Amino acid sequence: MSSPVVADAQAKERFRTARAFARNPLGVAGLAFVLITSGCVVLAAQLAPYDPKAQDYSTVLSGPISAHPLGTDQLGRDILSRLLFGGRLTLLGVFEAVAVAFLIGVVLGLIAGFAGGQVDNLISRTADIVMAIPAIVILLMIYAITSNNPHYGMLALGLLSVPGICRVTRTATLAAKSETFIDVTRVIGMGRARIIFGHVLPNIWGPIIVNTSILAALTLGIQGGLNYLNLGVTPPDPSWGGMVSEAQQSLQLQPWLIVPSGLTLALTIMAFILIADAMRDATAAAGARSERPARRRKAAQPAGPVSERTAGPAVTAPGPVDGAASALLAVRSLSVAFGGQRVVQDVNLTVDTGETLGIVGESGCGKTVTASAILGSLGRTARVSGDVSFLGQNLLGVGRKARAQVRGKGIAYVSQDPMVALDPCFSVGSHLGEVVGRHDGLRAGARRARVSELLTMVGLPNPDDVAKKFPHELSGGMAQRVLIALALAGRPKLLIADEITTALDVTIQAEILDLLRSLRDETGMAMILITHDLGVVADICDRAAVMYAGQVVETAAAATVFLAPAHPYTQALIAANPIVAERGRPLASIPGSVPPPAQWPASCHFADRCLRVEPVCRSGPVAMSQAAGPGQTARCVLLNAGAEAFPVGLERPAKEGP
Repeated sequence: MSSPVVADAQAKERFRTARAFARNPLGVAGLAFVLITSGCVVLAAQLAPYDPKAQDYSTVLSGPISAHPLGTDQLGRDILSRLLFGGRLTLLGVFEAVAVAFLIGVVLGLIAGFAGGQVDNLISRTADIVMAIPAIVILLMIYAITSNNPHYGMLALGLLSVPGICRVTRTATLAAKSETFIDVTRVIGMGRARIIFGHVLPNIWGPIIVNTSILAALTLGIQGGLNYLNLGVTPPDPSWGGMVSEAQQSLQLQPWLIVPSGLTLALTIMAFILIADAMRDATAAAGARSERPARRRKAAQPAGPVSERTAGPAVTAPGPVDGAASALLAVRSLSVAFGGQRVVQDVNLTVDTGETLGIVGESGCGKTVTASAILGSLGRTARVSGDVSFLGQNLLGVGRKARAQVRGKGIAYVSQDPMVALDPCFSVGSHLGEVVGRHDGLRAGARRARVSELLTMVGLPNPDDVAKKFPHELSGGMAQRVLIALALAGRPKLLIADEITTALDVTIQAEILDLLRSLRDETGMAMILITHDLGVVADICDRAAVMYAGQVVETAAAATVFLAPAHPYTQALIAANPIVAERGRPLASIPGSVPPPAQWPASCHFADRCLRVEPVCRSGPVAMSQAAGPGQTARCVLLNAGAEAFPVGLERPAKEGP
């Protein structure tokens, strides 16, 4: 179950947009007007001083008087009473149309945006066809068939408005489903319905609500025009549009008559527009403040599982890590969960000043999520527990501003694809200048000099020319060097590089690794390299951590990992390296694939793919144990069982005896 601290954080997150909306006086005024007006029309029977159809020929076309605060019409009927009762049908019709458009449009937009392909094409083309249909023709036909029934007319208007909401929802869904946290929900095995309604929809409410408010204003205007033509409401029943029509007929005799109905319509439409404008600003402001660091749990609360459904052992209080006291970065018992399902579990790592740590493993093992948790960039959907100490400070227990100060100056990050991190609208010099201005406060010539220094530092010739280029004018290697320069702008003590050589050819890979090595030697900067390439680990890393299915399964010096791997998974990775393959024999491979977090067993995560598996391997959770090498630890119950290590992937050694 969620702790009170987490529940409180979720409640505050839920009402952030409401608080931002409350700070907009025009939006609050518009909402108050709509609520008051709606309340008055609902209570029309109690508030109206007269029957809306009652005629008094002694006070025909009067202005505001004590007996009739808003005057009377050409038949002596009280204007205030007719406004109150007329608002019932008017606002009810708006609600009917908007509700139909909202419910159908949101569902279809979510399905189209998330499913894509032929489903998206079918829904989008159908929406285009509906938008091409003349709405007034359909409405006239509906009113003729239904004997001027106002409800059927508004329901038809709602159906005709579905494409607008559907398009907005589809566009927002397309953007949201490409976010990292949506990819994580797929990895952990969540169903489509839960992803759509549990993760996509809560993140796209903003534009949907804004466009719904605008639709309400448009619907009210359309309905007023139809009622002006006596469509939808048949006299003598009152409606706001019908009252405008009646006032127009007597405009020369009593100009005041058009003011109450016309002003009410105009103010209500304006109120809906103000609500939409305020909601747009509120969602933008809330989104800018949405990233919140995980909070330290109270000391009296034991750190337990994020959810009762979470597979694997419960996370306990952070335990000691060798060398953690003097390490630049110490990660202890780090666990990360999305939607109540852990994707990283009980990770322990240390990085010393000037040291390079390589994190290796197949895709889906949690390498990037671990790095993102260290940076605090997983977003509000993640639940992070454990301890991430940088320079002796627990980053999971500091405030948002303190965490932001660590990024860039303390810990920097280089992503796999530089084109994702570089804005195509700005030049290289603008990118670097912005970061330099933030970290060093430099301006004008000093800023340009620092930009040139950074570009020179990463080995780019003609830095002044490179600074004028835009991202699309750079090669892959140049773009990666620019991204490294951006990371170095704050003079970080730790650089996290995530698969930075994957998309580069072999020659450029070697140049980037040489660059990183020289930067480490010159600046004393520590590095964490996330990679699939064992060659990168052998080339530049001092130590290596092997991850599998959300857990660190082995840590040791890089040389020890290659010469004397302790964990069967590490042995399998090395055996599957084409460099060590024997000519004429099949290339070794690891059977199966990394299981999604929902299928993690409570025992050894690698047991289903391991060729050394024994019954004891499935008996319960497996802790890290000391292996044979100096400073080498591995998560395997067979370490001290006398089992002979062997490369995994080709065949299982035959057992002796019966």
